[in-house]
Amino acid sequence: MTPERLARLTRLRHALHQIPEVSGAEEKTAAMVAGYLRQQNPDQLLTGLGGHGVAAVYEGREDGPTVLIRCELDGLPIEELSDQPYRSTHPGRGHLCGHDGHMAMVAALAEDLSARRPATGRAVLLFQPAEETGKGAAAVIADPAFPQIAPDYAFSLHNLPGLAVGQVAICSGPANCASRGMRIKLTGKTSHAAAPQDGVSPAWAIARLLPGLAALGSGGGLGPEFALVTPTHARLGEATFGTAPGEAEVWATLRTVTDTRMNQLITAATKLAEQVCAAEGLELAVEFDDVFDACSNHPEAVEVLRTAAAAAGCPVQMQEQPQRWSEDFGQFAKGAKTAMFWLGSGEAQPQLHNPDYDFPDAAIPAGAGIFSHAIRDLLG
Repeated sequence: MTPERLARLTRLRHALHQIPEVSGAEEKTAAMVAGYLRQQNPDQLLTGLGGHGVAAVYEGREDGPTVLIRCELDGLPIEELSDQPYRSTHPGRGHLCGHDGHMAMVAALAEDLSARRPATGRAVLLFQPAEETGKGAAAVIADPAFPQIAPDYAFSLHNLPGLAVGQVAICSGPANCASRGMRIKLTGKTSHAAAPQDGVSPAWAIARLLPGLAALGSGGGLGPEFALVTPTHARLGEATFGTAPGEAEVWATLRTVTDTRMNQLITAATKLAEQVCAAEGLELAVEFDDVFDACSNHPEAVEVLRTAAAAAGCPVQMQEQPQRWSEDFGQFAKGAKTAMFWLGSGEAQPQLHNPDYDFPDAAIPAGAGIFSHAIRDLLG
């Protein structure tokens, strides 16, 4: 990648960085991406996929497989701490996970494919909405327009702080944990604080639920039986001294390596909530949100990425364990051979979702190069 080309892609990354939009609200980001892609003359440009998703399609001269490269449009509802001239202009929002950098890499592929179409099949560059909530990939796949770009292979990456810039880590099999948010709503009856016996307070239920939920999953090694329950929020009644509370909420995140183990953990957590509420005379409502299925790498797709990384001059580490954090990219594995790799974003880089995180522009050539080699290896 020439310095001039990297400078152009960096300008795009910085422009995207300034307008972070949260999951499901990526209208300006999608418009900027679509405008850039139109300049690269795709054979087809789809917009509005699963919300604000954008896909550029480049057709080969002969029949062949469809290869999809996926990146993410959304930012985070976190205030950015930065003195960079391209810092976020949207208060309370920031590209603090590197999705702006991922988009710049895939935009580079559009430039490559515009200059030289694949020999066979077709390449699809997907800019997916709502990854951070786990809703985006499923919404894209459910979109009526998706069948026309349904892939045979799908690839993605995520930058990884703590790993040197340009270094690659990948695993075969489980790649990212399943997770989901559990919201437990408890309803009793308020009363005067001087006569708590006249009401039904959820206070003691919360006192039992918080340690009880945590005991269902204490973490440990990332094997098939791994389970982690993290209480994340609790609220009891109103902030007042005069009223004994009559309602409450407890939130927890459930995390497992496999979807089978997740189903078991959901059953156990729900049963615990039912037992506690029955004992305390409370009504119970359970809701789930931020649902991520487990993400697993197909061995054949992993080999494609290993070969591509070597061709791009990027050293590869094979990992034996998945990442604890979750990814909705696993949805594409229901119809394609998929693999995600992790690309180093610096050994001294702040962690993802930190307010002072900023994607390193020096990583753009490595990610774009690996994806480009993967496309050419499969499609010519």
